[in-house]
Amino acid sequence: MPEGDVLYRTASTLQRWLAGREVTDATTAAKAMVGHTVEKVEANGKHLLIRFDSGHVLHTHLRMTGSWHVYSTGERWQRPANQARVTLTCGNRVAVCFNAPIVELLEPGAEANHPSLSGLGPDILGRPLHLDEIRTRARRRPPDTRLGELLLDQRVVAGIGNIWRCEALFLEGRNPWAPVSSLKDDEFDALVSTAARIMHESLGPFTGRPERWVYRRTGRPCRRCRTPIKSRGQGEQARTAYWCPTCQPGEVSSPKG
Repeated sequence: MPEGDVLYRTASTLQRWLAGREVTDATTAAKAMVGHTVEKVEANGKHLLIRFDSGHVLHTHLRMTGSWHVYSTGERWQRPANQARVTLTCGNRVAVCFNAPIVELLEPGAEANHPSLSGLGPDILGRPLHLDEIRTRARRRPPDTRLGELLLDQRVVAGIGNIWRCEALFLEGRNPWAPVSSLKDDEFDALVSTAARIMHESLGPFTGRPERWVYRRTGRPCRRCRTPIKSRGQGEQARTAYWCPTCQPGEVSSPKG
């Protein structure tokens, strides 16, 4: 699924074309917003929120399939119209959300009690980065929670996906299966800060895909020590963790964990 940096870019694009403009046409969940003004578009972790002057919020979660596009009115869409889950037209621009599994218009005030949104941890791309809050949430998890699973827990910190958890763990020399209790507070803060730093760097001017240290490099030599990179499913969803056994030493659990 798109990670926090992808959602950040998407929100920035929608903010540029929609914010401050009146909705002149809309479909499905957003139809009631015709005549209202888009106040702000923002990403919260992996959730995208379009806020209106009425207090309503259009919430989308793209998961693995969804994406937002912006077109000039009359411009040919890059995807079939039957894949559009919702559209928002503001003057000469139309924003189209394709194939998102979650599209819902929240009533004013409903966000605070939303089952997914209300429990989110601080956004990894937020400035300032709320390290104290993230650390507090992490310490509430069982002490044997593995670092690789913790970084994907959106209730601890929102926005980190599989790419950046693997890359941050490598850069900090932490094994994905190490328990959170193995890190001191300053070490945990360093890990989260590294994830934030490399994600912010990914938002810079496009100069070509940056080289990954470990992500999707199973069996290939580590760029630091030449040891073959390993990979294994981790956690209930068996998300693939990638690591260098030399640069990230530690005991690795069975494939089920």
